[in-house]
Amino acid sequence: MDVKLSTALISEFIGTFALIFIGAGAGALGVGGVVGVAFAHGLVVMVFAYAYGHLSDTHVNPAVTVGLFVAKQIDATRAATFLLVQFLGGIAGGLALAYVLAGQDTNLGATVLAEGVSPIQGLVLETILTFFLVNTVLNAGVSGKAGPFAGLAIGMTLTFVILMGGPLTGASVNPARTLGPAVAAGIYSDVWLYFVGPIAGGVLAALLYLVKLKQK
Repeated sequence: MDVKLSTALISEFIGTFALIFIGAGAGALGVGGVVGVAFAHGLVVMVFAYAYGHLSDTHVNPAVTVGLFVAKQIDATRAATFLLVQFLGGIAGGLALAYVLAGQDTNLGATVLAEGVSPIQGLVLETILTFFLVNTVLNAGVSGKAGPFAGLAIGMTLTFVILMGGPLTGASVNPARTLGPAVAAGIYSDVWLYFVGPIAGGVLAALLYLVKLKQK
């Protein structure tokens, strides 16, 4: 395996593990309510963007990887291997949470629909929120327009989408974020929408980005 690819894969695994362990962990413990959960996720993404951004661009999210693939910013082999380690990192993060929180009454931060929110509403919301996130990744990070502030912009975007969507769907915007706690806690209710919605949002953001590039 190419050294650069192997290093990137390790970075993606660790980053995704951290996102689930810290982000879902904050949700499981109820740390600071939705504000605390939002900042837990946003801070992890921001910090790892600066720590590992030079190694893997810190996708730590299959929706981001798919979006970048559609936007022609990553090749098929790299995208496929990123997806694999992101899901493995998410599951590992969920299982680690299950171990350290054993004996406590939590759902391990699993993303579930709030009462009164239909699966279709949840699907639409996850699509819109993920569009915002991947749009920032492409226009602040990939384009280089935000320079050294790209990591901050991406982290804060994740924070504000969770502030709004957290009370309704858990604001996963990340299939690996949903899969990890789902596997560890055995909670699979409406899990499909947390895959379809984020991937659709990532693809839509990528298509818009390509249109903008063609107009230049």
